[in-house]
Amino acid sequence: MNGWVWLLAAGVVEIAWAQSIPPTKGLTRFWPSVLCIALCVAIIWLLARATLAGVPVSTAYVVFTGMGAAGAVLLGLAVHHDPITPVRVGALVLITGGVLLAHSAH
Repeated sequence: MNGWVWLLAAGVVEIAWAQSIPPTKGLTRFWPSVLCIALCVAIIWLLARATLAGVPVSTAYVVFTGMGAAGAVLLGLAVHHDPITPVRVGALVLITGGVLLAHSAH
């Protein structure tokens, strides 16, 4: 499989992982904590697959964290009804631009 597909999968799982943290209540609830830890392990495995498939670690990490940050902001807007502000829109534009720039450097 293409390294960028592995990386995309890692980014999607990272967004899910970030959303899985609050239900653990500080890792005090067993099943939510198991899910959270399993998602974290999946992220590491997917990132490793992306780098084994040829995506440089530095590029993979920049793209991965950018996807996670943008995904968290978008979920906050869509699911948690966070307010849409010029700063949030600006942050999304900058994150997206940085990810695209990092990808083009590959």
